[in-house]
Amino acid sequence: MANEFGDELRRLRLKAGMTQEELAERSGVSVRTIRGLETGTRSNPRMSTVEQLADALELGPKDREGLMIAAGLLDPGQPVPPAPHTELAEQLAGLVAARWQREEEQRQVQDPFPLPVRWRTASETLTDHWDIILRRRAGDTTRADPLDLTGRLDQIAETFRRIPSGRLVVLGKAGSGKTILTLRFVLDYLTPRDPADPVPVIFSIGAWNPTEITLRDWLTDQLTRDHPGYAAPGPGGESLATALVESGRVLPVLDGFDEMADGLRRPALEALNAFPHPLLLTSRPDEYAAAVAETDVLTAAAAIELTDLTLDDLAAYLPLTTRKTNPANPDEGAWDPVLKALREQPADGAASPLATVLTTPLMVSLTRTVYSDTPDHDPADLLDTERFGTPEELEDHLLDNFLPTVYRHSPQHGSRDCDPDRARRWLGYLADHLTRQQTPDLAWWRLGNGLRPATRTLVTAVSTGLVMGLVDCVVGFAIGLPFPVPFLDATAVGLLSGLVIGIAYWFMTVVKNMPIMPSAMRLRIRGRPVTMHHGKMGARHLIGLLGGLVFGFGYGFVVGLVYAVHSKAGLSAGLRLGLADGVVFGLVFGGAIGVTFHLLDLMETPLDIRSAVNPRRLLIVNRRAVTTQLLVGAPVFGVVVGVGGEIVVALLEGPLGPIVWLRAAGLVSGVACALAYVLAVTAWGQWLVLSRIWLPLTGRLPWAVITFLEDAYQRGVLRQAGAVYQFRHARLQHHLAQAHRTLPTPGRTPRQRQRQRRRQAFNEAPPS
Repeated sequence: MANEFGDELRRLRLKAGMTQEELAERSGVSVRTIRGLETGTRSNPRMSTVEQLADALELGPKDREGLMIAAGLLDPGQPVPPAPHTELAEQLAGLVAARWQREEEQRQVQDPFPLPVRWRTASETLTDHWDIILRRRAGDTTRADPLDLTGRLDQIAETFRRIPSGRLVVLGKAGSGKTILTLRFVLDYLTPRDPADPVPVIFSIGAWNPTEITLRDWLTDQLTRDHPGYAAPGPGGESLATALVESGRVLPVLDGFDEMADGLRRPALEALNAFPHPLLLTSRPDEYAAAVAETDVLTAAAAIELTDLTLDDLAAYLPLTTRKTNPANPDEGAWDPVLKALREQPADGAASPLATVLTTPLMVSLTRTVYSDTPDHDPADLLDTERFGTPEELEDHLLDNFLPTVYRHSPQHGSRDCDPDRARRWLGYLADHLTRQQTPDLAWWRLGNGLRPATRTLVTAVSTGLVMGLVDCVVGFAIGLPFPVPFLDATAVGLLSGLVIGIAYWFMTVVKNMPIMPSAMRLRIRGRPVTMHHGKMGARHLIGLLGGLVFGFGYGFVVGLVYAVHSKAGLSAGLRLGLADGVVFGLVFGGAIGVTFHLLDLMETPLDIRSAVNPRRLLIVNRRAVTTQLLVGAPVFGVVVGVGGEIVVALLEGPLGPIVWLRAAGLVSGVACALAYVLAVTAWGQWLVLSRIWLPLTGRLPWAVITFLEDAYQRGVLRQAGAVYQFRHARLQHHLAQAHRTLPTPGRTPRQRQRQRRRQAFNEAPPS
C-alpha cells in the first residue's frame, strides 16, 4: 500500500509540475516526509498529511479520492470525507462574520456610505519576484508579467483572490484606511465563501513579540483569547485553535505592522517569511520599507499602496454629513463654501493645510465629528491659515477637539454623561499605558501592568494579607477564642501570608514573567470535564506548593513559639515546639495546595466552542469561573487541612514530640487561602485589586472602569477587537498619550503637581 501511495503521489506531483521542494513549501509537509512517502520508506500517512498534500496539489474530487484510496484511508466506493476541521472552520467563519458585521455597524462605516479607499500597485522594490508570486512552474522560461492590482474598497477580496500565492501587503500612510480595508476584506471574503477556503481572522500584529513567541503559537493564543471554546483538545491532542492554524484553515489578516517596536520588525518579517500559508499584512510604507532594507521583502507577496482622497471624494461625502439648515436653498450646506474655496486654489501653488489634511479617511472622519455633527462649529474656520499654518497644527486641532465633542453630546445607545476633562484624563492614562506596554490592545486583565512591578507586588501582598488576617480574626471570634487571641493570630497570619504571597507573586510575574491571563476554562461539577494540559501549570503548582510549605512552616513556628511562651516552657522548648509545629503545618498546607490545585484542574473544561467574547463578556465569564473555584476550592482545602492535619499529627507526634495543632485551622485556612489565591493568581482577582480599587483610588481610572470603556466604545473613541479594546486609531492613541504626560491635574498647586509627577514616574513602569 505504501508503494502504491508513493507512486500515486509522485504521479500527481509531476502532473502538477512541482518539485518535492515546491510541494513541501505549498503544503507545509517537510521535504523529508514527501521523499519518504514517495520512496516507500514512510508508510501509513495520516489523514491530515494526505489532505495537506491534496490541497497543495489542488486535486479534484476524483484524484483526491484516488490518493486517499492509495493511502488506505478510504475504501473504493466510499464517499470522500470532508476536509479535516471543515466544520470547525465553518463555525469560526460564522463567528468572525457576525463580529465584524457588528463592528462595521458600530463604526458607522456605511453612514452615509464608505469613504472611497483606492490603491495602486506598490513599488517593485517592496514586492517579491513575480515568478514566485504567480507560482510559476520550474523550467518555465517565459517572462512573468506583473499583475495590475489597481482597485477600490469593494474589490479588495477579489484583488486578493487574483494573487496565486495568496500573500498581500497593504501599504498606506497613517489614517489612510488600512484598518477599514481589513474589515471589508474579511466580510467580502466570507460572502460568499467556499468551504475549502481558509477563514480570514484579523490579528493586531503590533501586540506580537517575535523574540518571545513563534507566529503560530501567537496566532493560536490570540484565537483562543477571542474564541475561548477553541481551547478544547482536538483529535490529535492539540487544541482546536492549534489544529486550525497548523492546517492552514485560518487566513491571518495582520493589521498594524508599523505599530511594532522598531527592533521587532526585522525578526517579525523573518518569521513571516518562514510562514508558508497565505496572509494579508498592513503597514505604513516607511516602516515596512525599513524592515525590507534590513532583511527582505515578504516572501511571495504582492504589494499595493493606498492613494489619497480627492476633492471630488470630499464633495460627494461631506455635504451629506450635515443637516440642511438653509430653508431658502436646502441643497446648500455648511461644507459648500469650504469645498468651493479648496477648488479655487491655484493648481501650481502649495496645497492649503486643510486640503492636505483631508486626504485621509481618518482626518475626514474626525472633521465630520467635530464640524458636521455639531451645529455650533463652522467648517469655514478650518480655512484660517493664520490659525492653522501647517497640516500638523490642523491635525492637532482636530485631535484636541475630538474628545470634547463626543463627550459634550447627549448620551446615546445607553452611554452615560461624563465630564470631558475627566474622560480626557482617564483616556490619556490608558493611551500612555498602551504606549508604555508597546501594544495596541487595551485588555482589562493587563491594566495593572502599567504599574511598576514593585508597586503591583506590594499592593497584591498587602491586599491578600489584609483579607487573610480579617478572615482569621472573624473566624477566631466566631468559634469563641478569648480576646486578644484572634487579633494576635490574625496579625501573624496577615504578615506571614502577605510576605509569602508577595515573594511568590514577584517570582511568578517578574522573575519568571508568567502572565496572569483570563481562563478559557470553566469548572464542570456534573458530567465529564475535558482536562487540558497547560504548559505553565506545573510551574504554577510548584510555586503554590513551595508557598504553602513556607507559609505553613512560618505559621506553625509562630504558633509553637507563642504556645511555649504562654505556658512558660522556656526558650529551648519553645524553639523545639516551634520547629515541630513548623514541619507539621508546612507539610499540611503544602499538601493541601497540591491536592486542591490538582482537583480544580481535573474539573476544568473548555468553554462552548460557539462562545465568542467581548471585554465585558470575558470579564463575566472569568468572574463566574473564579467564584466557582472559590466555592469548590475553599471547602476542599479546608477538609484536606483538617483531615490531613490530624493524620500528620498522629504520624509525627511520636518522632517530633508534642505538637500544637489548631483544629480550627481547616476552617480558617480554607476560606482565607482560597481568597488569597483568587486575589493574587487569577486575572479577575488582579483586575479587582489593581484596576477596580488601586487605580481608581489613585485617580488614574474611574471606579466603573468597564462601564467607562463601553461608553468610550459607543462614542467611537475606542473600537473592539475581540476580547480587547483598541483606540480607534494609533494616531489618536499617541496624541492622547503625549498630552497626558503634560496634562496638569485641576485643583493642585505646582508643587503638588510636581510631587504627583514624581509619584507617577515611580509607580508607572517605564517603556521596555
